[in-house]
Amino acid sequence: MTDQYPPASSRVTVKRGADRAVYGRAEVHAILDAGHIAHVGVETDNGPIVLPMAYGVRMSETGDEVLIHGSVANAMLRAGRDLDVCATVTIVDGLVVARTPFHNSMNYRSVVVRGTATAITNADDKVAALQIINDHIAPIWDTARTPSESDLNRTLVLALPLTEASAKVRSGDPVDEDIDLEGPHWAGVVPLTATWGAPTNAADLRSAPPVPSAIAALAGLDAHP
Repeated sequence: MTDQYPPASSRVTVKRGADRAVYGRAEVHAILDAGHIAHVGVETDNGPIVLPMAYGVRMSETGDEVLIHGSVANAMLRAGRDLDVCATVTIVDGLVVARTPFHNSMNYRSVVVRGTATAITNADDKVAALQIINDHIAPIWDTARTPSESDLNRTLVLALPLTEASAKVRSGDPVDEDIDLEGPHWAGVVPLTATWGAPTNAADLRSAPPVPSAIAALAGLDAHP
């Protein structure tokens, strides 16, 4: 397994701001691990559509994959089966305020993945993929009710290979014109941080089971490490 994701085509080669491009496998995975939502785009019979979706990442000797899931009634997912799709994960780390609005920006980490999404039909592989997606968001697969056959039948899972992937990262201060550096205008960064709060019981919780330890442990943690 290579340590890089060399672009298989120019489709994921970062051209504008190429100095911020990242193709390292570890760096791409670090961003995917820190994110929670992938915006997935696909061309449908009614035109293009982009939807935010939970995801997970599966790594193996045969290749890494981004896993997404939804209802079998989801027109976008149905259209995405064996069709070219694009998935983007973005984390905003702060506002970059320059001396002129022209140079305002954001500090961010982002990943773009393009490729052919394929439905996972093998029952065991489907369950394994759903566990990866679930545990990336809320790791309760082993402590919650096991999904029923009906649950699985109503769910479509797609695998998107990580063969065409690239990341783009910006950090640091604004980049202002030399002529503005001695001027009277403020410049700097406003960090954006997100932490998980303490779990609260559902209003219809009829008994008093303890909060799963994996969920309780999230309280106070950085949501995008």
